[in-house]
Amino acid sequence: MFKKTEKTERDIDQDVTLLADTLDEVLRDSSSKTQEELGELHRKAKSVLRHARARFNDSSNLTQHAQDVAAHANSYVRSNPWQGVGIGAAVGIVIGVLLARR
Repeated sequence: MFKKTEKTERDIDQDVTLLADTLDEVLRDSSSKTQEELGELHRKAKSVLRHARARFNDSSNLTQHAQDVAAHANSYVRSNPWQGVGIGAAVGIVIGVLLARR
């Protein structure tokens, strides 16, 4: 159920990292480049930015998916309250054990 969301999140993280790296390269190297190299760097930055914007515009699908999952979880807990309590307790125990190991 969450695999699509996790993949989209990883893709967005990669896009942001690539965008930041490209911007860093532009800022770092802009004073030592020739006009032709600056033009190429400018085209690369525009391409990365255009791609990242397209991906971020698709993130509305990610928001809708998260809302659908939350609504499904809410209806499940309302129809099975004791199972919801049991799942919550199990998650709490696991988190407690993990925090205690630190």
